[in-house]
Amino acid sequence: AVAIGDVCFKRDGVYAMELGGPEVGRGCGGRGIIHGFELLEKLGFHEWGFDYVLLDFLGDVVCGGFGLPIARDMCQKVIVVGSNDLQSLYVANNVCSAVEYFRKLGGNVGVGGLVINKDDGTGEAQAFADAVGIPVLASIPADDDIRRKSANYEIIGRPDGRWGSLFSDLAQNVADAKPNHPTPLSQDGLLGLFSSESTGRDVVLVPATFEDMCGVAHVTKPSLEVVYDEV
Repeated sequence: AVAIGDVCFKRDGVYAMELGGPEVGRGCGGRGIIHGFELLEKLGFHEWGFDYVLLDFLGDVVCGGFGLPIARDMCQKVIVVGSNDLQSLYVANNVCSAVEYFRKLGGNVGVGGLVINKDDGTGEAQAFADAVGIPVLASIPADDDIRRKSANYEIIGRPDGRWGSLFSDLAQNVADAKPNHPTPLSQDGLLGLFSSESTGRDVVLVPATFEDMCGVAHVTKPSLEVVYDEV
């Protein structure tokens, strides 16, 4: 039997656990998340006495397992983390679409806002947040000090440290954020946030032919099928 101490550990007042997943190439990540939540419920997840419980999911929600907390109202609000690049905001837009999909089915989860990670100041993530109708909760700069501390499992935002006020404001904004109902963008709307040079929007794609695929000229041969004239 799995006990709390087998999966949950603490450091500097923060409690954390890693659900993990199947071995590479041997299972479904979404199913792993479903199994993980079943385990958390057995460990008394709904009775924990914390002020806040943060669930960190990577990637997209096109897989039903990754959308489980939204689908089953196991969270109050979703915080989207993204950066100023198309692939990141594509995922963020899909998360907003998932929230709206489940809300139409009777769900109560909303989007609290967007955290801009590795912000380089180009502004696409801010434009995305404005377009879908969600607030920006914080902009985390692309700084090597943050990268190194994060990779070393260090707490970055200590009260008396360089990043203390940034993460203090982020925490307060997360607490105060309302579960907003976003308006997801269409594919063209999302591409419109970026310059045509960044997305190849003006590139004309030429349909491939059978000859292209085979590397040789295709010779059309007469059919050997016997066709009978209609009586």
